[in-house]
Amino acid sequence: MISRTPRLPAYGPVPGRGPVIAVIGGGASGTLTAIHLLRAAAARQYPLRIALIDRLGRHGLGEAYSTTNPAHFLNALTARMSAVAGDPDHLLRWAGAAGLGDLEFLPRQEFGRYLQDTLADAERRAGPLCRLTQITSEVLGLRPGTGGRPLRLLLAGASIEADYAILATGNPPPSTPVPFPDSPWCIANPWAPGALDAVRDGQPVIILGTGLTMLDVAMSVTQGRSSGPVTAVSRHGLLPQVHRGMPAPGGDSIWLPALAGPAGPVRLTDLIWQVRAAMSSRPKHWQDVIDALRPELPSLWQRLSQADQRLFLQRVARYWEVHRHRMPPGTAQRITALRMAGRLRVLPGRVTQVTEHAGQLRVSVDSGGAVRELAVGWLINATGPGTDSAASTDPLLRDLFGRGLARPDRHRLGLDADPAGAVLDSAGTPSATLFTLGPPLRGLRYETTAIPEIRDQAAALADQLTAALAARYRPGSAA
Repeated sequence: MISRTPRLPAYGPVPGRGPVIAVIGGGASGTLTAIHLLRAAAARQYPLRIALIDRLGRHGLGEAYSTTNPAHFLNALTARMSAVAGDPDHLLRWAGAAGLGDLEFLPRQEFGRYLQDTLADAERRAGPLCRLTQITSEVLGLRPGTGGRPLRLLLAGASIEADYAILATGNPPPSTPVPFPDSPWCIANPWAPGALDAVRDGQPVIILGTGLTMLDVAMSVTQGRSSGPVTAVSRHGLLPQVHRGMPAPGGDSIWLPALAGPAGPVRLTDLIWQVRAAMSSRPKHWQDVIDALRPELPSLWQRLSQADQRLFLQRVARYWEVHRHRMPPGTAQRITALRMAGRLRVLPGRVTQVTEHAGQLRVSVDSGGAVRELAVGWLINATGPGTDSAASTDPLLRDLFGRGLARPDRHRLGLDADPAGAVLDSAGTPSATLFTLGPPLRGLRYETTAIPEIRDQAAALADQLTAALAARYRPGSAA
């Protein structure tokens, strides 16, 4: 059994010797970052201190993998979810050693355990030269350092000094598409700890959204319920497609005219036509086309004009997402059973108003121009991550924006940064000490929210920062 790093209740100088890197966010993005920082420092035999800071103390799990529901599966193949760059079979070996067998789609709670184990193993292998400190607190702001290091992180009631800070905060919390009344029957974030505990009371439920979040919420609130319908509402009423499983032989390759020749500008209409043609040419294996296109998406996204990017987000994104982010077969079976039993229905429409009367919610839904009012016991927002970083209520983002240390990207999906992940300030100058990766880069790369992309970004950033530190500080110095 691999021992866990103790979570420290107090803050101050990060114990140990060597430079300090503060990783803000203890979910998958932060954990992958810490893993690769430890591995990079160990490979260089360089002393390093890492402060892994998580607001809720869910280090290694975050929001996505803290679920304890065994019916919540990864929506990606186990074989493609290795946490270690350059070692694609790492998760498969762990699953075999853990007695999980040959599962094509791993339960999310097991993947969380895998991340925690991999982090602990990286720490053990890097020690005693490198040290990881897990801190449970919220980072409220950044200031110039006062103890010989360039950064000071303001935490709730304390501060720590660091050489670098990495924003690994993952997806932003969901925002409600319409104002919710101040009611205990309205759940703005279903992944907040204990948010769904009271919902299994048999009262009718409306879920906003019909994506992957809705599927997990619907399964959670219907477990053990003998009555009470669940209605999922979204503008298009589209459910994710079902994952077929392992690709066909040779399926991980694709040729599009846009990928041949010089990497110049590409028009969205041309790109849509090319992808549709490729999918039509292999109708039984269209999923292979989507998966093969995935590594090309960041470069294709950057080749689109700003107007075409905006058009994609407004008109095309939902259709792309239901094909790109597919539901695992086990989830499809459970959702189909709920729909066949009449316990779950999907309603295309737009929620226009939510009110509360005498302890009961009334939800107005505009469906094709016809407005109906539904009386329900619960309203759950499952629309997915927030999409306006400029309107974020996160105290750290507000501090960074307010002090000009960061700015939203052009679509306000996350942060503006350079190709290496250095955060750009309000004037467009890349920071020498503040970096980010994963979902905050969605406006710049679009395809940057899944484990493989975050893992590779974490590995590249870890190599970059440990090399810079090794050049700046000599081992054995006062650092």
